[in-house]
Amino acid sequence: MLRALSRTGRRRTLQGGAALAVVLGLLLWWVLPLGEPTPSGSLTFSTGVRSGVYQRYGERLRGVLAKRMPEVSIRLQTSEGSQQNIERVATGKADFTIATTDALATYLRDGKPGAERLRGCVRLYDDYIQLVVPRGSDIRKVSDLAGKRVGVGQKGSGVRLVADRLMTAAGLDPTHGITPVPAGIDTMPDQLRNGLLDAFFWSGGLPTTAVQQLSDRFAIRLVPLEAPLIKQLRAAGGPTRYYRSAVMPADAYRNAQQGRAVTTVAVANVLVTTDRTDPAMTEAFTRTVIDSRDRIGSEVHAAQLVDLRTAIYTDPLQLHDGARRYYRSVKP
Repeated sequence: MLRALSRTGRRRTLQGGAALAVVLGLLLWWVLPLGEPTPSGSLTFSTGVRSGVYQRYGERLRGVLAKRMPEVSIRLQTSEGSQQNIERVATGKADFTIATTDALATYLRDGKPGAERLRGCVRLYDDYIQLVVPRGSDIRKVSDLAGKRVGVGQKGSGVRLVADRLMTAAGLDPTHGITPVPAGIDTMPDQLRNGLLDAFFWSGGLPTTAVQQLSDRFAIRLVPLEAPLIKQLRAAGGPTRYYRSAVMPADAYRNAQQGRAVTTVAVANVLVTTDRTDPAMTEAFTRTVIDSRDRIGSEVHAAQLVDLRTAIYTDPLQLHDGARRYYRSVKP
């Protein structure tokens, strides 16, 4: 009798274990793509200058990716900005990056190395063009920059592209009509505060920490970019069609704006990779970017603007197959 009971208990234990194994198997089938291993290996994410939004976003995203993709080693690589980021990914020096759509369109138009291999994963937040001057400055519009010392961004940055285009649209020669200073957001605020610059251009999400900190310790003002200038800028066609009129809300930089909204130009950012990147890796990366927007957005406010409804629109780039698979998986 005791042996019979023992055999019955063992049988129930085995049946329970088998049932648990089935449940775990179903859960793994649901979570992981059928027949594909969890992403593993290493990748490089090209970001931006140390105090810019790209770098801060990259640092927070790496922390989330480490938890969601524990078998993947992620290295961040600072850069001058969008133009250098694109070149790195296109030529295999980095695996993922962030870049503005106008810079991407320029790289594609010029047929630079690896352009045909570039792919998009997520349309991210918008960059806003910020023309910063001391509050007492006589610069009221872009054409007033004539003869001034102007921070225009580093050679490999996206801000250099848009700054040159804005000044050209305003009738200024960006090389000889001003004194161009090729500096990044990591140094331009201090140069302005110390009287080494009369103005600087910046292209970044709102608020950009370096501009915010400058406004807290030095009286600055944001110069409006007027509608006729923006219309002229867009009229050039090609990459400039990615610019759109926008308004920086009055509370973006409270001290600098003093309760006034500022008209400007905005341009979208895209998470970029290439067709060399494994689809499983890209799918997991894309999923993490979307799922982490609120967590990262609590520290990097621009990340809150990542929207699943528009994330799929990565024009001018084709969507990566792995990213497409993610969007299909969450389609209602």
